[in-house]
Amino acid sequence: MNEILKQKLENLPTNSGVYIMRNIDGEVIYVGKAKNLKNRVSSYFRKNSSHAQKVKTMVEKIYDLDYFITLSEQDALALESNLIKKYQPFFNILLKDGKAFPYIKIKMDEDFPKLEIVRKLKNDKAKYFGPYFGGINANEILKTINNAFPIRNCNLKIVENKPIKRECLNYHLGLCSAPCTNKISKKDYMKIIDKIIEFLNGNDHIIENALKEKMKIEAENENFEKALEIRNQLKMIAKLKDRVIANMPKDVTLDAFAFESNGLSGAISVIVVRGGKILGVQNLSVIDASIDEGEALSSFIVQYYKKQKISKTILIGNQIENLDVLTQYLSSDFKVEIVYPQKGYKKAIIDMARKNAREHLEKFITLDKQKFDRTYGALEKLQEELNLSRLPKRIECYDISNTSGVLSVASMVVFENGEPKRSHYRKFKIKTVDGPNDFASLKEALFRRLKELDKGENESFKNRPDLIVIDGGKGQLSSTYEIIKPYQIDTISLAKQFEEVYLPNNPIPKMLRRGSAELKILQNIRDEAHRFAITFHKSLRNKQVFKSPLDDIYGLGKIKKDNLIKTFKTYEEVAKASIEELNLVKGIDLNLAKRIYDYFHKKENN
Repeated sequence: MNEILKQKLENLPTNSGVYIMRNIDGEVIYVGKAKNLKNRVSSYFRKNSSHAQKVKTMVEKIYDLDYFITLSEQDALALESNLIKKYQPFFNILLKDGKAFPYIKIKMDEDFPKLEIVRKLKNDKAKYFGPYFGGINANEILKTINNAFPIRNCNLKIVENKPIKRECLNYHLGLCSAPCTNKISKKDYMKIIDKIIEFLNGNDHIIENALKEKMKIEAENENFEKALEIRNQLKMIAKLKDRVIANMPKDVTLDAFAFESNGLSGAISVIVVRGGKILGVQNLSVIDASIDEGEALSSFIVQYYKKQKISKTILIGNQIENLDVLTQYLSSDFKVEIVYPQKGYKKAIIDMARKNAREHLEKFITLDKQKFDRTYGALEKLQEELNLSRLPKRIECYDISNTSGVLSVASMVVFENGEPKRSHYRKFKIKTVDGPNDFASLKEALFRRLKELDKGENESFKNRPDLIVIDGGKGQLSSTYEIIKPYQIDTISLAKQFEEVYLPNNPIPKMLRRGSAELKILQNIRDEAHRFAITFHKSLRNKQVFKSPLDDIYGLGKIKKDNLIKTFKTYEEVAKASIEELNLVKGIDLNLAKRIYDYFHKKENN
C-alpha cells in the first residue's frame, strides 16, 4: 500500500457515502456505497481477511481512492448507481446497453384503444403488461389476441360518432370490429378490451375458448392454414399455463432475484411472475467485487429498474444489509415490498432462481475465465506490451472509405473493456478534402472528433479515449499524430499486411505475438472500423445513384419537382426550358425559375 492511499484510509470519515477505487493509471475500477465509509473501505485492506479471490484481485490493483459524503444512505445508493453508469468500472456489475424487454401497452385514454409493443415505459395513463422474455414472445401474444378478439391495429385516431367512409380489409376478414365506421360502440369495444386485460393479467380461459371456437369455424370452412395457425397459438397459451408454481395464487405479480458466486465469478437469475405465471427467466454472468453477495444484488437491482417497470413485490435470494434503504429508494412512485422468503410459494420461486443462477455459474465458469482473458486481461497485456500511459479501457479506431476520392467518409468505432460499444459508433462525411487523400481525410475526422471532447454534449464524443487506433501504417500515424498530440492520448496504427503496430516517433514497428488476445482486440476493432466505413460509403453511393439533378436547387421541394417532371416529362427537357416556360409551372415563381435556369446553364458553361 502506498503512502497516499494509507493516509487517505486513516482520514476517512464515518459518514455514509460513496467511495471510488482507482488503479495506478487513475482508472476507476470499482464504485461502492457505505453506511460508514471508514469501516467499509478499511475492511478491504485488513490482513488475513476472508475476502473472495475476486475482491483480493481488485485490492491488489487499488492505488488511490476518492469518496463523497452523502446526507443519507438512500442518497448514497442513488449516487453509486449514477457513478457506475458514468465510469463503467470493471469490478462492478454492469448491465449492458442492450434493448429493454418488450411490454404490451394499451392506451386507456383513447375512445377505442389499440395494443402495441413498446420497450420504453412512460408515466402516462396507459396500462403496461410484461416484460416478456425467456421464451415468451410479445409479438406472438399480440397476434394471438388479434386472432381471438376483433380489435383494431391501425394508427387512425378514432373518435366515437366521427366515422370515416369505409372499413379496411381487416373488418372484412373478421379481424377488426370497425369502430372507425361506428360498427361497434365505445361501450361494447371496451368490453373486449376488458377481456384482453383479464387475459394479460393471467386469465387464460376467455381467450382459449375464443380461439378454440374460431379454430373450429376455420376448419369447417376448410381454411386449414388458418386453423393450424390458431392451433399453434393455443400451444403457446398452454406453454404459459405450464409456467405455474404450485400453490401460487393466480393474481400474483412479482420479480425475484438471486445471486450466486464461486469467489471468482458470479451469476444472477431474474424471474418475472405476472398473473400467477412465470413470464420470463434471465440468467446473467457478472463480475463484482462487493464484499458480500447482498451488496452485489442490491447494486444489480438498482441498475435493473433503470430500464424495467418496478414490481410492487420483489423477492431476494440473498440477505441485504439495510434493506429499508433499497426499499425506500424504489418506492418513489408507490410502496414496494422486498421480501427474503422463508416458506411457501415465494420461497419456491427464490429456490428456482438460486438453482438457475448456480447452474448458469457452473456452465459458464470456463467461458467467463476466457472472456476475462480476452477482454480486461488482454487490455492489461496490451498496456504492458506497448508501454501505454494508461489501461486502454476505451479504444477508438478510425478508418477511411471512398471510391477514387469520391464520397469519402470516415468511421469511428468504439470498444470498451475489450468489447464493441455500438451505441457510441460515429461516422463522418469528409468535407474539406478533394480526391483520394486518406491522410488528410483522417486528419479532418480526428480534428472534428477531438474538438467535441470539451463540449461534453454528445454521449460518445464526450468520453475521452484511452487509446486511438489508426487503420494503416507509419504514414497514416505520422499524418494524424499532430492533431492528437495536444490531447495526450496514446495513439498507434495497425498495418494490415503483417499486423505491425506503429507507435509515434518510432520507425520500427512492434510485433505482437500472433494469435494473442491483445493482438486480437486490435484486429477486431480495426476490422470493425473498416466494415463500418465501407457500409456508410456504400449507403451514400447508393443514394447518389438515385439522386435527382433537381435535388441541389434551393427552394425546390418534392411537390414542385413533381410538377416540373409532369410538365416537361424528363430532366433533360427541364434543362432546355426558358425562364418564362419554367415560370408557367404551378408553384414555380419567377425567382425560382431563374435559379433553375441558372443551375443548368452555369453547369453547361463550366
